[in-house]
Amino acid sequence: MKTVLCYGDSLTWGYDAAGQGRRHAFEDRWPSVLQAELGGAARVIPEGLNGRTTAFDDHLADCDRNGARTLPTILASHAPLDLIILLLGTNDMKSFICGRAIGARQGMGRLIDIVRGLTYPMAAAAPKVLLVSPPAVRETEDINFSAMFGESIAESRKLAPLYAALAAEVNCDFFDAGTVAETTPLDGIHLDAENTRRIGAALAPKVRDMLEI
Repeated sequence: MKTVLCYGDSLTWGYDAAGQGRRHAFEDRWPSVLQAELGGAARVIPEGLNGRTTAFDDHLADCDRNGARTLPTILASHAPLDLIILLLGTNDMKSFICGRAIGARQGMGRLIDIVRGLTYPMAAAAPKVLLVSPPAVRETEDINFSAMFGESIAESRKLAPLYAALAAEVNCDFFDAGTVAETTPLDGIHLDAENTRRIGAALAPKVRDMLEI
């Protein structure tokens, strides 16, 4: 059986903007939908953390949100892996974190380097990489989220083309989640249950092709 690791932020964790920060039902989260679509051909491991960045520190956070710093431990913990899906970048858009799409692109490049350069337990091979750009940030009437992300709307729209170019440069696969899902106006960055399910369903054919299952 193949093993897939989904490494992401609150979009992977399943943050429900309508539920005051609670999680979507397990079966609605996109890694769960991907697992269901793949059936018994693969095991899908969800590894989402609210606020996780690609490679930037958040000194206001209660735990380590720097994706580049925590990734090696998580890769080694779950090895051997056949595929890692990287869906990050939204939190990089916070003005006090980075605020620029190019920063997220550079951070994603760092994550890919980590995946391919790690010495894996039992001499396991490095997994394949699927780079996924998040749906763009949108306007919201939520005061807090608007203050954190309002200036990042235009920058967030640059993520997909930057990630696509990075994927072509380093020879990994790419998918634009914004082609099948959109963020909720409740807070401008998260997904309702329907849209998170769409991502899982849309990724399934891509994953099947990559893993030849």
